[in-house]
Amino acid sequence: MEKILFRSTNRQSQPVSFSQALFKGQAPDYGLYMPLRLPKFSFEKIKEFAGKPYYEVAFEIVKPFVHDEIPESDLLELCKRAYNFPVPVEKLDSSIYILYLDRGPTASFKDFAARLMAQIMNYLASKKGVSLTILVATSGDTGGAVADAFFNLENIEVFVLFPLEEITQRQRKQMTTLGGNVKAIAVRGTFDDCQALVKRAFNDPEFLQKNLSSANSINFGRLLPQSVYYFKAFAEIGENSIVFSVPSGNFGNLMGGVLAREMGLPVKKFIVAVNENDEFPRFLETGKYNPVVPSKKCPSNAMNVGHPSNLARLIDLYGGWLTDLRDEQGNVIKKGVLKIMPDMEKMRKDFISFSISNDETEQTIKYVYEKYGIVIEPHGAVSIAAAIKANLNDCVCCIETAHPSKFPEKIQEILKIEPVVPDTIAKLDQKKEHFITIDNDYQQLKEVLL
Repeated sequence: MEKILFRSTNRQSQPVSFSQALFKGQAPDYGLYMPLRLPKFSFEKIKEFAGKPYYEVAFEIVKPFVHDEIPESDLLELCKRAYNFPVPVEKLDSSIYILYLDRGPTASFKDFAARLMAQIMNYLASKKGVSLTILVATSGDTGGAVADAFFNLENIEVFVLFPLEEITQRQRKQMTTLGGNVKAIAVRGTFDDCQALVKRAFNDPEFLQKNLSSANSINFGRLLPQSVYYFKAFAEIGENSIVFSVPSGNFGNLMGGVLAREMGLPVKKFIVAVNENDEFPRFLETGKYNPVVPSKKCPSNAMNVGHPSNLARLIDLYGGWLTDLRDEQGNVIKKGVLKIMPDMEKMRKDFISFSISNDETEQTIKYVYEKYGIVIEPHGAVSIAAAIKANLNDCVCCIETAHPSKFPEKIQEILKIEPVVPDTIAKLDQKKEHFITIDNDYQQLKEVLL
């Protein structure tokens, strides 16, 4: 089996191995790592995933990327540890399905990426005799999932940055109540501000000794596990081709699906469902990329991203080059500059995108509850609303990314009911929080980290 190497989307760094890409997170030229090639899975092989335990499917998909660094028996055990919860698919009507990714320990789809990533990182760090510092920015659910996944792992210290005013109390408590090797940092700013601080730290020479790495979806190690649930959903639904409606913020979820398609999954089209941060549908329509700065606050808070990091990967895949312009100190002086245009005709064939307003999000939550008796949360509502708008004559799988109980105020406001609260969420209410607050200021972050 040939080794898979990774190159930067900014095309100014040397190719690296899987473990190097995993530990670095971001390339030295500020680009994101992309595989030079991808394994291919046959239609027959993918169909065989139906009925198999989820961890076995994860093992098969991840194996070609790490075969030269992790023995198969060890990888299978890591997958078993990561995935010990259900992944249900429910038929909503004759053509629309819901994939529930909210049954993990933090009730978020980020559990799928963070748990396996943490296991693999800790395994490789132990084998190499190194300790790591994970630095991650979150717009909502990433922080809790990463904190839980890496909690008490002996080779790893975690710093989580979150926008002070843009996440729910329960989302915040998933980061701020653990302690130990997990430190939470509130930033007076937006998610995009948090993300910019993290990116700058990765290229700061003063942090070389700390072995900084990322658990955001800028890290390929986050994306790879996310491709698995696309394979599993397709196999369980049992159609010959499929459309996925993907609620999209930083575009990590979408890139997981695109990777699955590139590995052989017969995806007919992706519906890229965004909230009022509408930079992508405007880009598809006009061919001009203009980030939303500052990003807009919406009920689907994990999608409040006005300049998605993973758009650089998507545009790279279609032959383009999207990057940020920086000064000599690494400060971003202009976001989202298209140096090379991607194949827009092909992108428009493969993707359709809708911006769902806050009112439409709330109306969809109400509609799904009244028609089907199902309680969905804002991110899933954006996905379903976009699928309804698309009105395609295909099997469409919509993705529910978080449990409704993480948004109790919004659900109560719209449906006049209290969402059922899983035990993993309910226990947070009694826990004490510990976090520090900083301005959107790199020097303040640097002082905390050092």
